[in-house]
Amino acid sequence: MTTLATDRHARDASIAGPPPARVALVMIARDEARCIARCLDSARPWVDDMVVLDTGSTDNTADLARACGARVHRFAWVDDFAAARNAALSHSDADWNLILDADEWIESGAECLSRDILGQTPFIGVAAIRSSFQSGGASASAMSPISRLLPRGTRYSGRIHEQPQSDLPRRRIALVIGHDGYLPDLLEKKRGRNAALLARELADDPENAFIHYHLGKDHEVYQRYAQACRHYQYAWERSRPDDGFRHGLITRWMHCMGQAGLAQQAVDLAIAEMDHWQHSPDFFFVLGNLVLDLAVAHPARAPSELLPLAQACWERCLEIGEAPALQDSVAGRGSHLAAHNLAVVRSGLEHALAT
Repeated sequence: MTTLATDRHARDASIAGPPPARVALVMIARDEARCIARCLDSARPWVDDMVVLDTGSTDNTADLARACGARVHRFAWVDDFAAARNAALSHSDADWNLILDADEWIESGAECLSRDILGQTPFIGVAAIRSSFQSGGASASAMSPISRLLPRGTRYSGRIHEQPQSDLPRRRIALVIGHDGYLPDLLEKKRGRNAALLARELADDPENAFIHYHLGKDHEVYQRYAQACRHYQYAWERSRPDDGFRHGLITRWMHCMGQAGLAQQAVDLAIAEMDHWQHSPDFFFVLGNLVLDLAVAHPARAPSELLPLAQACWERCLEIGEAPALQDSVAGRGSHLAAHNLAVVRSGLEHALAT
């Protein structure tokens, strides 16, 4: 196929030195006719090959992928994402493999896939995944850094929420990947699938904090907040301070505690952990929400104690600003969402003091 990447390599062929690095898009997919062309079209100008492993589609996913220029292979699904990822990777002989899912697409930063930036030294490239979702009836998005650019030979482990296994250094790259698989109608189609696979993972490794974290997320998505809190607490007690998922864990656990009617316990947790999260607008945003919930439940404490504290939390969010490099950081919590909440609480505080 003719792509910008192909043109680049033809141009580079006359330059002395090592041959230009080849990049392949590698994907697993099943019944993704809704979105697979969007994904492949976004990647095609930047890669030399596209590999799609179809794990049992009953729609025209495979035909659409071929029409976009991808090589399509079949694979019998075995309830193991790592097995499928590794089977897909076995069909690529490129120097670098870009891992995308069908419900994702390249938003920006694809220039980082160029030969000059990739160089000859292998590393694991960490991209920013921007996931869209619904929060309180409004559209929102969160950023998560995830390893998605792998040098040849790297493979995955993990039945679900699989991770590349490599001692190579992780390096942030400029690539931003959009993702809409968390929208309500799409989540409903996945109900129960992740929980079943996570339960099997947990049976194999019951002390694994990362698995408990994802079980908590699965419960949270379907608003089972008490169950989510149990898994988040378990993950918190068994995770390490340097675990990358700790930021998402603390903010999600605090939020779910509030939704489960445990706002005061969540505030107590936040106070105990506050020194560790001075760089997180998400931490202070959720804390502000929790304090506001307490103000509603305890109006006598609101004017002198709780509303000023909520105000201070959202002021802190604005001081920090946006922090997209933090896992599960929600866009706006360091800017317009905090500013909106701050305006609301200031108005309420002025009214309370006036009366």
